[in-house]
Amino acid sequence: MTSSDETALRPGAIADVAQVVGVSYEAGAGGPARVAVVCAKFNGGITQRLLDGVLAGLKDHGVALDTVAVAWVPGAVELPLAASRLLRCGDYDTVIALGAVIRGDTAHFDFVAGECAAGLQRVALDSGVPVIFGVLTTETVAQATERAGPGQGNKGYEAAVTALEMVRLLEMLPAPAPGGRRTGAV
Repeated sequence: MTSSDETALRPGAIADVAQVVGVSYEAGAGGPARVAVVCAKFNGGITQRLLDGVLAGLKDHGVALDTVAVAWVPGAVELPLAASRLLRCGDYDTVIALGAVIRGDTAHFDFVAGECAAGLQRVALDSGVPVIFGVLTTETVAQATERAGPGQGNKGYEAAVTALEMVRLLEMLPAPAPGGRRTGAV
């Protein structure tokens, strides 16, 4: 996933790094995972399209859609709390958060987008479970509509692939040491 061809990771770069370092972890999108989605109803015409993209991405990567949970929240600011609650039940390997924050004439955009992002990051770090930021933060409705269009360019689709890749990567990484401390000599 990248925003342009100019910033894409060079083909073979990961394999090249793996040849010179001790350990290089990379996981593909993998198969089934227990997935929850929290979706904002505000700007729902956009978020519904993002959700369609998530569901297509999950289905394309082997996740049975009847195993996916979707929780609807009023807006983007409410996404972190719902994600946190879903993760505390222990039933999910990942949560995908979907929203659309479109700049208006006031500073409201900055507060909503920033607090939503910070809250979702905090949930991920506190839980140790991937919480994927599938929240569009755009200047215009046209930009949001473009990013929620059909096909694999849909940012919801990309969020689904990212979620599955992160679940697989965390399965590969060493387990945390008890108490979060590093073991062995320093």
